Amino acid sequence: MHADVRRSAIFCSFLVLAQAFYIPGFSIKSYRDGETIPLFVNKVYSDNTELQYAYSELPFVCTPSGRTHSGSSLISGTSLSLNLGEVLRGDRIMVSDYELVMGNDEEARYLCSHQVDRKGLKRAKEIIRDGYVAEWIVDNLPGATSFVTTDKSRKYYAAGFKIGEEYYSSGSTEPQYFINNHVTLVIRYHQAPGKDGQQGKKVIVGFEVFPKSIEAGNRNEDGLPVDIHNVEYGMELHISPNTTDAEGEYADPSSVSETDDLDDGATLTIPYTYSVYFREEEKLEWQNRWDMYFVAQDESSKIHWLAIINSLVILGLLTAVVAVIVARTIRGDIKGYKDGGVEEGKAKVKRVRGTRSPRKSAEKGGLLDHLGDADADADISSDEESLEDITGWKLVHGDVFRPPPYGGLLAPLVGSGMQLVFMAAGLLTLSCFGVLNPSFRGGYISVGMGLFVVAGLFSGYFSSRVYKTFGGQLWQKNVLVTGTLIPGLLFATVFILNLFVWAQASSTAIPFGTLVGLIALWLLIQLPLVYIGGWYGFIVVGAWDHPIKTNVIPRQIPLQSWYTKSVQTILIAGFIPFAVIFIELMFVFKSLWQDKSGYYYVFGFLAVVSVILIITVIEVTIVATYVQLCSENYHWWWQSFLVGGSSSIWIFGYLLWYYFTKLHITGFVSSLLFFCYGFLACGVYGLLTSTIGFLSAYAFVRRIYGAIKAD
Repeated sequence: MHADVRRSAIFCSFLVLAQAFYIPGFSIKSYRDGETIPLFVNKVYSDNTELQYAYSELPFVCTPSGRTHSGSSLISGTSLSLNLGEVLRGDRIMVSDYELVMGNDEEARYLCSHQVDRKGLKRAKEIIRDGYVAEWIVDNLPGATSFVTTDKSRKYYAAGFKIGEEYYSSGSTEPQYFINNHVTLVIRYHQAPGKDGQQGKKVIVGFEVFPKSIEAGNRNEDGLPVDIHNVEYGMELHISPNTTDAEGEYADPSSVSETDDLDDGATLTIPYTYSVYFREEEKLEWQNRWDMYFVAQDESSKIHWLAIINSLVILGLLTAVVAVIVARTIRGDIKGYKDGGVEEGKAKVKRVRGTRSPRKSAEKGGLLDHLGDADADADISSDEESLEDITGWKLVHGDVFRPPPYGGLLAPLVGSGMQLVFMAAGLLTLSCFGVLNPSFRGGYISVGMGLFVVAGLFSGYFSSRVYKTFGGQLWQKNVLVTGTLIPGLLFATVFILNLFVWAQASSTAIPFGTLVGLIALWLLIQLPLVYIGGWYGFIVVGAWDHPIKTNVIPRQIPLQSWYTKSVQTILIAGFIPFAVIFIELMFVFKSLWQDKSGYYYVFGFLAVVSVILIITVIEVTIVATYVQLCSENYHWWWQSFLVGGSSSIWIFGYLLWYYFTKLHITGFVSSLLFFCYGFLACGVYGLLTSTIGFLSAYAFVRRIYGAIKAD
């Protein structure tokens, strides 16, 4: 009990420490009054689909004019250079024509009037119908829609703003679509820290966007609405149907669909305007400006604590089971094994006093002699019974280190798993200390890719050592399989899925140049690192030593109980780690699919749950391996690997349940992307935990059989 309390205190201390560090950016940009602030347009995305699109490429928005912004070298319509993570997450950032000048309010300003044909109008309706929101960026802050908490005590942000609205009038079955052609931009600022603040400079701490739909009519000669505050009619996306048929004769308008002829040349002019207001925030410091995006997550901190308590309870029960097995059962088995006189598979039969050979007994033939023989037989029988008590895991000591079938596949999988362990540990550590955060756009993917490539050293090292332990000799072939198997499968899957996304003209599609760069990273950097690590692990370090020699003839495995069979064991064992993390998974899923405009940033909680998960996987695998060995089944290599990653099966099942009950994803391509990428994520997680389970089971088996050897 005291141990559990101490463990809880340590985890809580770690959580506080992890949340105390936050590096919101690497440099502070301050502005003086009258200085131009660039506004960048990025992409549009929706919770109802996995497809994203570049905002600047939409057919119904203003075309960039190509002019240079005053006071800067930025030219509207030029794309910014992006890091690898930004490209892979679908960002397409471009300089816009919107002009923001620090301290200058603009009640209404004209941007452009854009003509949209029927095809563009149809596309606009699809975007609005699917619930797309736009992401604009000012000073690395995404434009946000502001909300108030349920108790109205705090305001928080949700990144992005709606493109338009779908409206059903009373008694109508056909929806009307209104586009938001006017935006009110509110820039919130604070006095700059240090010398810049003394010089009157300011820093941006908030960027809010309030969209509005305003009709095209009732405007002055500058294209501005006469009354921007009291709007009676919105900008409806509607072009009257062509009421003439192919022969030029009049047709009944009620029988003509608006989309019957998309190339009839008809257009709709959409005027775009905007307002700008600067407001000072005295209480919000620059280093805390991202807190507004995390308020919604802070409100759920009680549930996060519940997840940790749930995980600790499960871990405490499992730890007690492991302690009983190690401290009592195994130690007792080892003591009985040594007392029974069994060493290295040979029974030492004790010499019994008063025992005579059958021949001498028969020669004497007396009654006393027969009684003496009976006593001797009783002694021998007693000794044999003591030897028969040595059962279970002790009987398979001569086969427990026998190389598994398909060891040439298991070794590369373990190596790739260690590569993922290094990458995940690095990402989680950097996130907890604030180095990786939402202000570092694309940082998680970019740094993750870098860590994965560098971890090729660990991949080759562990793969080669395991391979040599299995008795393999062709280490260069093993290195090649290790460096290409898992990365090759991932790349091939992503490439095939990318073909579907390319066909949709989505910004989620990975550009061809980026694909070539990924191949170069893989084959020119990662693969040589795997080779170096493999050479060092196979040639320099070598195989792990086993405490007991393997028998020449394998032992026959008895009939197994239902719960020790592979499928049952994997499913039962996998449920325990899943129970540890399923509450935190709810927040991860919500951040990824239900609330894409938000950011998951409670990495302190995630780190604690991850540590508990790793310990749970280790203990579950040890218990499952011990039960298997007690059943005299020495095929534990693959079993421990599969048991370690078995919780991924439950996670994928949870993902299916989440899709059908919580999400509203529509379309074949979006569903395909969801299931395929979800399956890949579960596979990567399963490979990571499988490796942890395998290595922990290996250490456990070496330890208990080494204790027998060390008489």
